[in-house]
Amino acid sequence: MKKTMFAAGVAAAILTAGLAAAEPQKYVLDASHSQIVFNYTHLGFSTTYGMFSGFDGEIMFDQENPAASSVTVSFPVKTMLTGWEERFAHFMSPDFFDAADDEAVSFVSTGIEVTGETTAKITGDLTLNGVTKPVVLDAVLNQKGDHPMAGKPWAGFNATTTLLRSDYGLGLYAPYVSDEVQVMISVEAMKAE
Repeated sequence: MKKTMFAAGVAAAILTAGLAAAEPQKYVLDASHSQIVFNYTHLGFSTTYGMFSGFDGEIMFDQENPAASSVTVSFPVKTMLTGWEERFAHFMSPDFFDAADDEAVSFVSTGIEVTGETTAKITGDLTLNGVTKPVVLDAVLNQKGDHPMAGKPWAGFNATTTLLRSDYGLGLYAPYVSDEVQVMISVEAMKAE
């Protein structure tokens, strides 16, 4: 659910040709302004939300050949925020993640298709709960340019995807608790030093 979102960074970089030189340039996610929000329906009565925030990621942007750009992101599953301690404890239990302290969620891009001036589809491998599956992020560039305070190239973008919990061995209580999980990502990326 989480990692998928970071791949969207590649789309932003791809769409910001003015920020990069002829050879691939490294961009890093701004952990203080990057979030992955996910939601699912609970018994048809409500929509429940969770979030990952404060994570790092790296984009290698190739201005001459944007499709050759790449993105990687990884973070501990235990950085999940649910807003309710008991729900978090249940998610980390053997019913779901059975998560060790160092268990990570990761996303590694495998392909990028630029679909418009500010849009792209980013395909990649999402590893979640020890299972790796391909996912596609629908990414949109929000803005690009020099950051007014940092004084360096910056880009911001959003991305969405839908995951099936059961694909990752997390399908307990489906379909009463929806198998489909909507994922929304919003990130900022800065040119690395």
